[in-house]
Amino acid sequence: MGVGFVGVLLGVLLPFLIILDVLPSTFFLNFLAYSLSVAGLALGVVGAAWQSSIDRHKRRQD
Repeated sequence: MGVGFVGVLLGVLLPFLIILDVLPSTFFLNFLAYSLSVAGLALGVVGAAWQSSIDRHKRRQD
């Protein structure tokens, strides 16, 4: 889940820096920001589901 959080955070931070003209608006940076945001969201959802499954399995064993 931590990797997903970093991906989403960078996916938000990069466009913000582009809007403030700190970074140039290039196709590569725009695509990278979008890709990081989508990948981070997907990894976060998979990580949360996996953690939920592990917790549910531990509760059944107790």
